[in-house]
Amino acid sequence: MKNQWKKQVMSNIFIRNYRRMWPFVKPYWGRALIGLLFTIPIGSMDAAIAMLLKPFMDDVLVQKEVTFSSELPFIIMGITLAQGTMTYVSGYLNSWVSSKITLLVRSKLYQKLLLMDSTYFDTNNSGMVITRFSGDANAAAGGLISDLKSFLTRLFSSLGLLGVLVYNSWQLSIVAVIVLVVAAYPLSLVKKRITSITRQSVGAGANITTLYNETFSGNRVIQSFNLEKKQDERFWDTANYSFNLSMKMVKTSTWLSPFMHFIGSCGIAGALAYGSHLIISGTITSGNFVAFIAALMMLYTPLRSISGNYISIVQAFMAQDRIFEILDSKPVIRSNDGTIELEDIKKNIEFKHVTFAYNKDRDVLSNVSFEVKVGQTVALVGNSGGGKTTISALIPRLYEVKDGEILIDGVNIKDYTIDSLRRHISMVFQDNFLFSGTIKENIILGKDDASDDEIWEAAKNAHLDHFIKTLPQKLDTEIGERGILLSGGQKQRVAIARAFIKNAPLVILDEATSALDNRSEKIVQRALDNLMKGKTVIVIAHRLSTIQNADKILVLNDGLVVEEGVHSELVNKENGAYAALYKSQFQK
Repeated sequence: MKNQWKKQVMSNIFIRNYRRMWPFVKPYWGRALIGLLFTIPIGSMDAAIAMLLKPFMDDVLVQKEVTFSSELPFIIMGITLAQGTMTYVSGYLNSWVSSKITLLVRSKLYQKLLLMDSTYFDTNNSGMVITRFSGDANAAAGGLISDLKSFLTRLFSSLGLLGVLVYNSWQLSIVAVIVLVVAAYPLSLVKKRITSITRQSVGAGANITTLYNETFSGNRVIQSFNLEKKQDERFWDTANYSFNLSMKMVKTSTWLSPFMHFIGSCGIAGALAYGSHLIISGTITSGNFVAFIAALMMLYTPLRSISGNYISIVQAFMAQDRIFEILDSKPVIRSNDGTIELEDIKKNIEFKHVTFAYNKDRDVLSNVSFEVKVGQTVALVGNSGGGKTTISALIPRLYEVKDGEILIDGVNIKDYTIDSLRRHISMVFQDNFLFSGTIKENIILGKDDASDDEIWEAAKNAHLDHFIKTLPQKLDTEIGERGILLSGGQKQRVAIARAFIKNAPLVILDEATSALDNRSEKIVQRALDNLMKGKTVIVIAHRLSTIQNADKILVLNDGLVVEEGVHSELVNKENGAYAALYKSQFQK
């Protein structure tokens, strides 16, 4: 009863997974069907070859007559040639369909990745993202058709061979079926163990990928801090853990093949012993017996490799489950939450009693309230970890507030469509991400249809035009992955030019000059001054010299607004938080 229940569960999983994968198969179902239909004659020809051994044995070896049997070798060669040709055509069609399905699944997963909340990227490393959004597509979709093809080929081959067994001797067939039932039992014993090890292996593989990514991106830090040995030890520990999991998988599953081989040998031995009795008693002929043994050996052959195939199928099912877990997930911040199109920011941006936490342990912002009127420049200052950058991330809804609300012109930003909300915000960070490609391609991210005149105007306002003109390829100069071929100041100015092109009414500057040297800072600050003209601006600043002319300064400490005012008021406030910051920076 228990085994029956397990078989039913596996059957249900098989049917469920293939039903859910059908939308990905549907565009290519015609070719997939043709490739799978070939499995019928491919599988059935095994039975035909086994069946042809009966007249050869009875006519030639026993009766010493050469009739039809003289043509038998050529018939077998023809069947084998036809089987091989159909196997090639079927294999090509199935590979084509599998690759297309993999491409479609990977595309859907990437679309989902683009919609994931910032929290998802905060809590998952790059290796896990690559594994789940790319590797799983190969494991699940790539094996979808090939596994089905192998299953159907063996199914039709087994059905045909069972027919040959029953035709030649129903008595011996009982022995064969009993052996098959006994051979299937061990699979239920290892399934749970294989599932557990596979799940751990996914995490180990993701950690190795993360180490490669970190080594690529952090190569300068590794070399400057002499971290080669430490990183090598980290890699060894991670790779060794992955190796141990592989060995667990080997110990768990590899014994299946020799066990199946032994069981198959027992079946053949039983057939030989009982078959000898049936031949002597005249129940079956020698031809019947030879055809039966040939069919039985063909039937048992797949059992020898069943452990590898079974692991592959279990891993494919698990990958499919992980894929649909992602595709079924609902981002906390969704583009269809709001229905109002934000046309322009006409009055103000207001925080009303906003509380936010990245996790449940500690609030990063606590009951924060302030207003930014249109045309104002508001500066956020304070100690590190006070919540300044968090505020800049909440306005474009990169994260969702825990309590309170953020309003634009009196409307909760949740009621605006995400697309229209973010279209009205330009952000320049301390470390701006540049994509591999050209300077032009990175600038026009803010406006795809920008003309060359607009691009050059943006570059001029960003004080980038003189540098671009010195380059042989000008705007079409490749900047490398993450803009590695540019200096820090040049990267910042590309990001500022990108913000100019976007021309959004609200500009958020998150410590945009704090990582630059004095000369680069002066150039970038002039570019920022150009960007801020006629805009509503929120500036997060570490260097207080850059925000002394702000219309309003908010001092945040430990998630609380502890002071608010203009520079002249706050700097003279006795025992004030802003005055203490100012003195720490400017006092000799």
